[in-house]
Amino acid sequence: MNSFKEAIEALPAKISVIRKIEVGLNMNPGETWNIALYSEFDNLDDVKFYATHPEHVAAGKILAETKESRACVDYEF
Repeated sequence: MNSFKEAIEALPAKISVIRKIEVGLNMNPGETWNIALYSEFDNLDDVKFYATHPEHVAAGKILAETKESRACVDYEF
């Protein structure tokens, strides 16, 4: 989990469209989810660019073998 956190936190220096990104590791082992990712972008096109960027894809592969499920909410504010 820490290697994923470090990889994601390194992305703003590599992907210019990221306005903000945070990774939180769950401190409560009794809960279902282990990681929370919060990120901000200027627009949906930037989100799409980020989602397919090779550095982001590589970071996602760190969890590929251990990830059981995923939940995602994309919204505008």
